[in-house]
Formats: sequence, structure tokens, C-alpha cells
Amino acid sequence: MKELSVLIVGGGIGGLTSAIALGQRGFAIDVIEKDPDWSVYGVGIIQQANVVRAVAALGILDEYLEASFGFDFVEIYKPDGELAAKIPSPRLVEDYPAQLGVSRPALQKVLASRTKAGGTNVRLGVTVDKLKQNTDNVDVTFSDGTNGRYDVVVGADGIHSQMRGSLFPGTEKPQFAGQGAWRYSFEKPADVDCLCAYEGPIGMGLVPLSDAMMYMFVTTAEPGNPRYPHDGIAAILREKLASAPPRIAALAEQITDDDNVVYRPMEWHFIDGDWYEGRVILIGDAAHSTTPHLGQGAGMAIEDSVVLAEELERSDSVEEAFGGFQKRRFDRCKYIVESSVAICNSQMGNGPRVNQAEATADMFRVTAEPI
Repeated sequence: MKELSVLIVGGGIGGLTSAIALGQRGFAIDVIEKDPDWSVYGVGIIQQANVVRAVAALGILDEYLEASFGFDFVEIYKPDGELAAKIPSPRLVEDYPAQLGVSRPALQKVLASRTKAGGTNVRLGVTVDKLKQNTDNVDVTFSDGTNGRYDVVVGADGIHSQMRGSLFPGTEKPQFAGQGAWRYSFEKPADVDCLCAYEGPIGMGLVPLSDAMMYMFVTTAEPGNPRYPHDGIAAILREKLASAPPRIAALAEQITDDDNVVYRPMEWHFIDGDWYEGRVILIGDAAHSTTPHLGQGAGMAIEDSVVLAEELERSDSVEEAFGGFQKRRFDRCKYIVESSVAICNSQMGNGPRVNQAEATADMFRVTAEPI
């Protein structure tokens, strides 16, 4: 199809990569983002080999690489700190690293700059107020009182998606996974040159983001889904790392700045049915949000963006495009969600024990397959 007008709801990773992919094909794109400041929450993110391949398809890999730290292995450590395995990650793009660690602000800057450069109209502090589907288009009334008519609407507005609630009001809400994710940034020592992940009831690891910076992630059981106050949260995280292996324990002593601690309860959600209705489709976390245990949440959203653009370009109808998109994405995304939640349950003792090294190697095998 040609000359489609597309509204993308959500200005995060999935929404912006969709804008880039669709804009490259000549579609007219509007992006709305509810946050008037377009702020970025979080520290850093891992981009696995399949994501590097997807980013190459978007034509922004060099910009990605300049903003990130590349590596080709994952080191898995036992709970006592002994190295258990060094797992190579296959390079899926020749002459580029297999994986990247990138700070969320740096990633947002790359995606936002390329989105705007491609001619996309970005509106901040705006949400969808009303949506009416017609046979050939969708009429949208926005929260600022303006209106628009589009051929396609893409819901990329995250795990607590307004679009999902509007499209499928009866669907189950995201589930608390029983764990919380903590992140804290540090100066990077020379010996952290790849993702270093530690097994055990408290999952933890180190991710390089640049030559000078890395972040630590920690996953802890959080019965009752508590909410932690800002003041004193650094001390709370240090206490949770009291029994960490020596390398992590030494870093924990540096966790002193409450402002630098990022904590988020882990939630997950998967629509086990169609992700679209009529001319409106959900992508990324709006359709299939996962826990971070395999580092693939954002990666699945970026792959969604590439596949959706391909299907809309080559199909003769929106219905055909959406059906083709779901056929290519459903099983792959379900595997990531289920495998990630299985690791979470294993760490909490709520399910069969999962060998993280084996699970990571299997993930590399599955995600290396074409999308």
C-alpha cells in the first residue's frame, strides 16, 4: 500500500522506531506522546543481536553504535561469583558487534532525532480522547480538542496502554511478577566489557553503556508489591545486596545517591488473541510486555516496528497487513514473555529451576532466526 496516513500513540522506543520504519516508506506519520516533557525513565538497556539486525534495517545502526557500547559475549556467574559460562552471541550484522548496551537518554536522543528528521509530526502532552473506526479510515479526537483522520492507528503506549483498554476492554490487566527491578549507574572498570549476569535468588548483573559508564541491575523478590520512598532508597538497595558476591558487594558500597536509584515493580502481559481490530493495532508492550530476564522487551518492540512497516508496504489491504504482522510476531513474542517469566519464577522458587546460561543460549538461537 502507498500513501498511508498513520497515527502512532506513544513516543517511546516502539512508537519512535515505528515512525522511522513507516516514514522510510513514504507514509505520513503523526506521533502523540502524553508526557509533555518527553522525559525518559530508566538507566540503560541491553540491545541483543536480533535488535542490532533490526536497527540496521531501520538505517540507524551507526548512530546507535556511536551512542552505545558493543560486545560479543555474555558472562554467566554462579551465586558465589564464580564464572559459570561465557556465551558467545552470534553477530547477525557483519562488521558490527553482536550486542549493545546503551543508556536510555542516549537511545531516546537517537530515535527522536531521526524521527523528526524523517518529517514525522510529534505532538507532546496529547492523548486520544475518542476514536471512531470507519470502513476506510479512523476518526480521532485528541485531548486538546483537535481532530484527525487516519488510515491506520498504531497503539505503542506501553504496558498500561490506554489504546489496549479502548480496543479490548475485557482483556486481562498486567500481572505483577513477584519481583522488582533495581538499577544504578557507575563508572565502568576495564574488566566489564560485556554483559555480566549472576544467577541466584537475587538476580544481578553489570551492563556496559560506554567506555566510561555501566549500570548494575538487581532483581529481588518483593512480596506484596511494596512501594519504596525516595528518601533512603539507596540504603535499601545496599541492604538487599548484603550477601552479594565480592565484585557486586564492592560496588554496592558506592550506592549512596537516592536520585540515582531506579526501581520498578516487574509486570508482564500478553494478549493471547488478535492484537488488532479493524484499522487499529497494538505493538510492543501494549500487546506483549515481558519481565527483563532475557533483555528482550525493547527488542521485541523494535522488531515489531520493522515487521509492521514491511507488511503495510507490501500488502494490498490493512487487514492483510495486520494478519501478516501477527503471524510473524505472535509465537516469537510469546516465547520471550513465557521464557522470561519462567526465569523470574525460578529465582523466586515458584516454578521449575531454570538454568540461566541454557536459557540465554536458547534465546540467542531463537532470536537469530529471521523475523
